[in-house]
Amino acid sequence: MTEFWFYFFLVGFAVAFGAYLVALKIRLFAIVDTVWAGSLGLGALAYYLWFGPETLRGTVALALMLFWSGRLTMHLLRDRVLSGKEDPRYAALAAHWGSRARFRFLFVFLVQIPLAAIFLLPFTLAVNNPQLDWRWLDSLGLLIALTALYGEMIADRQLASFRADPQNAGQVCRHGLWNYSRHPNYFFEWLYWFAYVAFAVGAPQAALSLIGPVMMYIFLRYISGVPFAERSSLKSRGEAYRHYQKTTNTFFPWRPQRDPLS
Repeated sequence: MTEFWFYFFLVGFAVAFGAYLVALKIRLFAIVDTVWAGSLGLGALAYYLWFGPETLRGTVALALMLFWSGRLTMHLLRDRVLSGKEDPRYAALAAHWGSRARFRFLFVFLVQIPLAAIFLLPFTLAVNNPQLDWRWLDSLGLLIALTALYGEMIADRQLASFRADPQNAGQVCRHGLWNYSRHPNYFFEWLYWFAYVAFAVGAPQAALSLIGPVMMYIFLRYISGVPFAERSSLKSRGEAYRHYQKTTNTFFPWRPQRDPLS
């Protein structure tokens, strides 16, 4: 076990540093998000090949992680890297840090690897679960994962379709899932990690699998997700987004409310 994590961090830090050098060259720090998403998929594959028992649960857990990692990595590459436009979050950080931005962004890139290790923990508990037979909890975990993956893909497509229409410039997307949550993509991203909680039930220290949804909620709701997205939307859409804030839940989907001032 120790040997695996040694190589995970060694290779991971090397890849993160390489990505940092590429980011400096092309002047696009948004590439950092692909480091985290990609390292989780590759780390899960390496762990499974190194330790994984040949159980249906372990194989399903790996397939889900590879699909999640691959889809998110490709989405980030298309949306934030190949577009050549810096993510507003990192543009704001670069402006705030000024001359120290280059050095501080090195830390941002390198810290993705310890974060990936934390989110790999629920996966390792699922793969090493000593319960050999497929259980109803495993079916529940699979259902949660498929629902979350499908919901996130639908939310991304609805937003992309809305933004692709020039007539919607400066407007707020209220189509489909975006009518019930201001960040349905983040909600489904959080929901996905409960799949590994269900897979891990019965394993030693299974409660540690909760670190996935707990940490994801903290990051998305209070650190790197909602706060930056809200500030960016208020800046670009102004009063239209303030009205959206008054009528639509921030994170958890629910029916829209009537604006008390309307």
